[in-house]
Order: sequence, then C-alpha cells, then structure tokens
Amino acid sequence: MTSHAALQVLPVPAFTDNYLWLLVRGDEAVVVDPGDAAPVEAALAARGLRLNAILVTHHHPDHIGGLAALLSRHPVPVYGPRRERDTIKRLTVELGEGDHVDVLGRRFEVMEVPGHTLGHIAFFGPATDLEGPILLCGDTLFSAGCGRLFEGTAAQLHGSLARLAALPPATQVYCTHEYTMSNLAFALAVEPANAALQEHVGRVRDLRARNEPSLPSSIEQELRINPFLRTAHPSVRDAAAAKAGHEPADETEAFAILRAWKDGFRPPASP
Repeated sequence: MTSHAALQVLPVPAFTDNYLWLLVRGDEAVVVDPGDAAPVEAALAARGLRLNAILVTHHHPDHIGGLAALLSRHPVPVYGPRRERDTIKRLTVELGEGDHVDVLGRRFEVMEVPGHTLGHIAFFGPATDLEGPILLCGDTLFSAGCGRLFEGTAAQLHGSLARLAALPPATQVYCTHEYTMSNLAFALAVEPANAALQEHVGRVRDLRARNEPSLPSSIEQELRINPFLRTAHPSVRDAAAAKAGHEPADETEAFAILRAWKDGFRPPASP
C-alpha cells in the first residue's frame, strides 16, 4: 500500500552526465530511464526502498541499458513508448498519446514528443491538492537547451517543445542530462543581453561548484532562458537571422537554425 508521504524526486547520477530519476514515496520507488542498473541498485539499498515500476522515455542505450539487470532482480512493469517497442525489448506496458500511468499514488499523463527520437514520450504529472506539477521529459527538453535531432525533423521537435512550453509555469522539469552550463553558454551567444540568463549562469555555476544538480528547472524558468522555447522573441529571431544570413520564414525555421548552430557550437572555457 502506497504511503501518504510526499513524493520525492531524487537524482541518481550515472555515466558522465546522466540523471536516472528516482521517484520515492514511503518505502517504494519508481526509476526513470535506467541506463545503468548499478547506481539504481545502490540507491535502493541505501534508502531501503522497494522498486515498484520503471518508466522509459525513449530507446537510447543510456536510458534503457540497465533494464535487463534490474528486471532480473525486480520483476516490475516497464512502461514506455509504443512506437519504440521494437527497440525496447523489455516493455510490458506500451504507451502513446493520451494514455496515463498511475504509480506511487500519482497519475502521469503520456505525451508523445517526437524529434530526438521518433517515438519519444514524456510523462506529465498534473498538480494535486498536495503536490505541484512535474515533467519527466527524457532528452526532449534540457535546461536552456533541447535534444539533438537524431531521428525526427526540426518541425517535429519544435512542435514537441511548444507543447511542453504550454504546461503550467510551475511545472518542475526533470531532464536527464547535466548539460546546463554548456547550454547556458550557447543561450548567451544567442541572447547576450538576456538578464535572466546572466543571473542564472551564476546560480548554476555555484551549484555545480558544490557538485549539486542544476535540476530540476521549471517551465517558467525555461521560458525566460531557453532559446529553443523563445523562437517568437525578436532577439532570438534576430540572432537566427544573423547566423543564417536571412530572415527565418517562421518559428520552425528559426528553431532549425538554432539547432544546427548549437550542433557545432563550442562554449568558451569560462561562460
């Protein structure tokens, strides 16, 4: 029986810069995108937790590489994208747009957010009487950035990000990589006069100096600092036009210019 304790969302660092998020209520836990089983097992043991379920956003190895080992010890359901069933062999519950998942006493709505991969999904937990809204977005949205276009089109990813940007401003955003400082360096190249960006760089630098995560972010924060959510702003469109040598025809083209620019961007040593 699920405890009435508040839901916690805890980072489990893995590899070089991944976060495998652990949802915890009472003595039960759900892990999101377990690319590596070992740090998950260590976190469960250290806190005396029982694994209840696994949530998966997309098929990349750093998000599913720990499934087999975890399932060998914890026979729990694995919820993930229906459109990637052929590349995530251990899915037990296939999900698509409009579906929902109930775990640890919390309901998550499933959103299809193609772009990074074609079948990528996100899990959005609307606010409850006791808890605020949360978003488990995989590699679609990062703080001050977004995922690369490995499979989808710029139009698809721009549309997916627009949907996430329309979520409640208070939504806590749990991205799966610690890319924030390098993303902020790029964002400053796009909008050097953005005061919110300048302030946030200092906050994130302090957090990382203490080896603390820069996450979660929030939708409200991302709307202030993330150029990929700000393609309607004149300063972002002007930067895209200057980079491309012509005025973007629309927001999707501005986004495509930014994404290609970011792909080749190398941040300065001290952003």
